[in-house]
Amino acid sequence: MKYEDFLVSSLGKGNVVSPLKQRPDSHVYKFIEDDERVLYDVSAENFSFSREKGETPVSFEKAGPKETIFFEPAKTKVGIVTCGGLCPGVNNVIRSLVNQLYYRYGIKRILGIRYGYEGLISEYNHEVIEMTAPMVSDIHLSGGTYLGTSRGNQDVSKMVDTMEILNLNILFCIGGDGTLRGAHAIFEEIQTRKLKIAVVGIPKTIDNDIDLIQKSFGFETAFSIANDIIRNAHNEAQGAYNGVALVKLMGRDSGFIAAHAALAIQEVNFVLIPEISFDLFGANGFLNVLKKRIEVRHHAVVVVAEGAGQDLFDCIVQEKDASGNVKLRDIGIFLKEKIKAEFSALGFRYSLKYIDPSYIIRSAPANANDSKFCNLLAQNAVHAAVAGKTDFVIGYWNNQFTLMPIPMVVAKRKKIDVEGELWWNVLEATGQPISMKNS
Repeated sequence: MKYEDFLVSSLGKGNVVSPLKQRPDSHVYKFIEDDERVLYDVSAENFSFSREKGETPVSFEKAGPKETIFFEPAKTKVGIVTCGGLCPGVNNVIRSLVNQLYYRYGIKRILGIRYGYEGLISEYNHEVIEMTAPMVSDIHLSGGTYLGTSRGNQDVSKMVDTMEILNLNILFCIGGDGTLRGAHAIFEEIQTRKLKIAVVGIPKTIDNDIDLIQKSFGFETAFSIANDIIRNAHNEAQGAYNGVALVKLMGRDSGFIAAHAALAIQEVNFVLIPEISFDLFGANGFLNVLKKRIEVRHHAVVVVAEGAGQDLFDCIVQEKDASGNVKLRDIGIFLKEKIKAEFSALGFRYSLKYIDPSYIIRSAPANANDSKFCNLLAQNAVHAAVAGKTDFVIGYWNNQFTLMPIPMVVAKRKKIDVEGELWWNVLEATGQPISMKNS
């Protein structure tokens, strides 16, 4: 990574005095200059290394309000679209975007694009909602998305055609890496047409797996709800002789929800994640290790992320969903059947309960901390958008809000470092072996 990779595109110099600057309480705002940065690596070692090399340390543009902005509020028209799967906090983000635009910047023309990127394709004939602050005043109390959502790629040229017809100046795209790739494609088409339209990404991933972002909204709500479910699962396991509770949580490529939930409840005995493969059979295999645990303690709680153990299936399916993701085999059902078959064949007495709360978790309203985080993400996204920043993601790094070019964020998935502190803490909490692979 180089310093230059993290320079955010801009539509031009801001010559309009911000409405925030004109307010009588403008002194409360800390206006941000374009050259203010947030370091990627804050360690003393990295600082010394960069100084010795004569290089500029890798850093991200700091988010926040500007004294002058690019768009004149009275003439600005904004679109908001939500894409991909549900996640706690989407409605909070929508509401905060509208409130910030409406009340703080005086932008009253705000359009809600229905059902994801499909809403920008005329053939689907989805309605467009003219949004006001009173209209969204209570939507944060509900889970899901007020605007509806969809998956799948759409014709970029047709989407930009619709944006031109709607006379949009700013488009906020709330979604995961697929949505953000779509936003970047829209930006490139806008550039080709030499249009002055800002494209803003607000990262939505319940799995917390978007790279270069410290945490994503909805993640804390997800593992908090999972914490309560695991507590009840532990009660089930402990209430039966040789009881096993198997809980499947979300985590397609990264096991952050499973790991954090296990650390929160401290009652999980095995955490299985996509980052670490394991064997089923053999002396060190999962089934034998699980049996030994039950023989000693007479109960066990197993948490498995949905993307774990995909290499255990006889046939690897390459079929993809509408978002282009490989369809996963159901590791929860698979493990349930393998545990039953193995223990029954051995004549080993057990009681197994299987729990899959995925859809309950992802459709829940945001908790208090996530709600606060959503508000701040949205506010900072609006500050940057009206200043003319484009093709960026609003992020969070080293406890500060940042702006990052979309291509850098979607270049790879964030995963648990299996040699890092988080995974070591999980091993300490569960007591599971470092490896469940045979030699």
